[in-house]
Amino acid sequence: MAKYRLVLLRHGEGAWTKENRFCSWVDQKLSSDGIKEAQNCGKHLKALGFEFDLVFTSVLSRSIQTAWLILQEMGQEWVPIQSSWRLNERHYGALIGLNRAEMALNHGEEQVKIWRRSYDVTPPPISESHPYYAEIYNDRRYKCSDVPQESLPKAESLKDVLDRLLPYWNEKIVPELKSGKMILISAHGNSSRALLKHVEGISDEDIINVTLPTGVPILLELDENLHPLGPHQFLGDQEAIQAAIKKVEDQGKVKSAEK
Repeated sequence: MAKYRLVLLRHGEGAWTKENRFCSWVDQKLSSDGIKEAQNCGKHLKALGFEFDLVFTSVLSRSIQTAWLILQEMGQEWVPIQSSWRLNERHYGALIGLNRAEMALNHGEEQVKIWRRSYDVTPPPISESHPYYAEIYNDRRYKCSDVPQESLPKAESLKDVLDRLLPYWNEKIVPELKSGKMILISAHGNSSRALLKHVEGISDEDIINVTLPTGVPILLELDENLHPLGPHQFLGDQEAIQAAIKKVEDQGKVKSAEK
């Protein structure tokens, strides 16, 4: 029997997810479909009887908005939320704002897959001339982070995401789990993948094949040493979840009409 249980999810679909662009640290709200995904997630978690004691999110709106909608559907709006930049999406550097399918056409699907899914390959860093540089680095939310603004990343591999996430996991989330609290983490595709890699011991090679759909809750059941009792479980209609995973995987491919 599980000593600790944790629910993790990638936020609902964002506006740029719908447009197939690298969103990363650009602050985007949920799309209309993303709002529905979050609401449906909340309804499903309520039907399964989950009762949360604490929620962790990134400082990006789509992560926080997803958490709000889930708690609202569950009638648990009072549950405290803690937000940290350490749960942010991976920083895609110079790739931010670019369309994935167009990049696959220009650079090849394999290169785009490496940029999106590999463990230790970092994309080119964002420069001050990038159209979204000022929007990101002048944002007030990063003035109250636990590192100086000049120390914030300019581009990240998944390994970099895990390195900046682990202190928060170990120092903030783990103690709350061990105190007996039921935790919900509303994060992003890559911060969630990094956490799964750490908790489940997924290899550097195998993590490239781990894809998370938007708005689908993932249950982790852990023993007293925080080791998984089995593989993570997607909660919901399994056929629909597999279709959603394929949709995410296809984002980095050339559109059939362009092949």
